Amino acid sequence: MACKMGTTDRKSRIVAGVILIGFAMITGNPIGWIGWIPLVTGIVGWCPLYAPLGIDTCHRPTEGNHH
Repeated sequence: MACKMGTTDRKSRIVAGVILIGFAMITGNPIGWIGWIPLVTGIVGWCPLYAPLGIDTCHRPTEGNHH
């Protein structure tokens, strides 16, 4: 599977997922359980919507820039 999700994207998804799940646990509001989606996609580094939408946040070295 090709890289489609960069480090910043992954970290922000994990943080958002934890916050939403915490919200659900504290308030009892079931909408917060949707936080499992960004949490899991952030952990695995792959989002099923990125391919059909043509999104790629993975940073690759450009040709001639091999740092």
